[in-house]
Amino acid sequence: MSNEPEFRAERQPELQARLVDNPFYVLELAPDCTRAEVERAGQKLLAMIELDLAGGPTYPTPFGSGRRDAAKIREAMAELRDPQRRLFHELWVLARPWTAGPGGAAHLSDDVLGFSAAHSALGWRS
Repeated sequence: MSNEPEFRAERQPELQARLVDNPFYVLELAPDCTRAEVERAGQKLLAMIELDLAGGPTYPTPFGSGRRDAAKIREAMAELRDPQRRLFHELWVLARPWTAGPGGAAHLSDDVLGFSAAHSALGWRS
């Protein structure tokens, strides 16, 4: 048990990077979007990247701006096409395992590795 806090502190940057790369953030979509909306957003962003339009290479996340390229957009689309992978990403977005820090910057909650919010994210009663 005494190793648990060090383990959490050590994993924070990795988990935060994975949350920033969540396909819903990359494609700037809500978790309840349809498959058609995923395709439409992906194609629009690919065109924006190709034409070098403003807003194409960056996207907002709770942790600040993320960077995207055509490969990241295609990967996000593929992740959201797979129902099991999509559910995984939906849970992380809906559970919101972060808290607002000073200046509005988000940081991961202490219990993120336990994912205590999973029950409520799924709509289950505790």
